[in-house]
Amino acid sequence: MNFKTVKEVTCWKNFTLDGKKYDLSHLNAHRVEYLDERDKTRPAIYRFIVTYGLHCFTKDVEDISEEQERLLTYSAPRESRPFNLERYELSKNLPAIIKSLGNKETLICHAGYGKYAVVKVLNSRGCEVNYFVPFAVFRESKRLRLHVQSAYPKEELGKVKKVGFFAITKNLLQNKKLPRPQK
Repeated sequence: MNFKTVKEVTCWKNFTLDGKKYDLSHLNAHRVEYLDERDKTRPAIYRFIVTYGLHCFTKDVEDISEEQERLLTYSAPRESRPFNLERYELSKNLPAIIKSLGNKETLICHAGYGKYAVVKVLNSRGCEVNYFVPFAVFRESKRLRLHVQSAYPKEELGKVKKVGFFAITKNLLQNKKLPRPQK
């Protein structure tokens, strides 16, 4: 696919640590279609280009040696951060999570600063974890875009204010303000 107009990393290079290669191709840019059938007489299809940020598989770490920092550093065009194995493993779920945004069962909440997030997924051991996945939706070069800015396990979510993905998308297409949390 051609993503020349996208202003984010569209093809992540793999990371190597201690001779082991960590494949990041699951975070390469891709297209996703969502079918909104809430209005049975006029179903709508929304097509998004999806990109993922460096924070989906990296994390700032305090108190590591210069050698450890050198070994763990992953460099992207805008910044460099230490590679994080836990975030990397959870990131393998991101393409499926993003595809599920239109499902009623997928919990989407306000994440602050005009962003939204997905929460609660299964980790590699089959245990449910709070997985905070902040994302933004916007128009870029006349296309709908969804950018996952970060993704990380979170102990406590606090009180979440749910929002529907199709409410977000519809407002975006109609150039209306995106849904905000009710006070």
